Amino acid sequence: VPMVAPGNVQVHVINSTLAKVHWDPVPLKTVRGHLQGYKVYYWKVESLSRRSRRHVEKKILTFRGNKTFGMLPGLEPYSSYKLNVRVVNGKGEGPASPDKVFMTPEGVPSSPSFLKITNPTLDSLTLEWGSPTHPNGVLISYTLKFQPINNTHELGPLVEIKIPANESSLILKNLNYSTRYKFYFNAQTSVGSGSQITEEAVTIMDE
Repeated sequence: VPMVAPGNVQVHVINSTLAKVHWDPVPLKTVRGHLQGYKVYYWKVESLSRRSRRHVEKKILTFRGNKTFGMLPGLEPYSSYKLNVRVVNGKGEGPASPDKVFMTPEGVPSSPSFLKITNPTLDSLTLEWGSPTHPNGVLISYTLKFQPINNTHELGPLVEIKIPANESSLILKNLNYSTRYKFYFNAQTSVGSGSQITEEAVTIMDE
């Protein structure tokens, strides 16, 4: 098997899900056989928004021939990763380079995990929601938009409300009685808004 590890491993983080890794080629005489390529082992150490350590699954990408760089796609935003690089010949892999730590920046969150509308009265509805399964950063707020729908399915004026990130419920007041409303709800990090969840509910007709 090869004798030495690739040197001077550098990671350039391109965005919240993509990084590029560079390394110096090993001297050919240390390969001790036919150079097949380089393998990059990388794994997520922890999510910076959750601090939950779980079973670490190592991923491996193989770059054929005498390449000295490769792309690592599909990373999770706002996470800490480690990687190392090994050279491969027909017999197997050489030793691993020292582990390199890198962080991915924040991304936009996934949609809130649920939106539930309860307690309809003549002029109010209660909204409850769950935070996104993948915050992908630090949540800074939620945005609620809603509008009435009339009997011919036309949409009325859209109202928008910003809600602090630590809230999980809201009572909407001053609504019209016996009216169907459509709700659009999403979460924000400093990078931007995540995908929205939609729901409909009706205020009651009379007490």
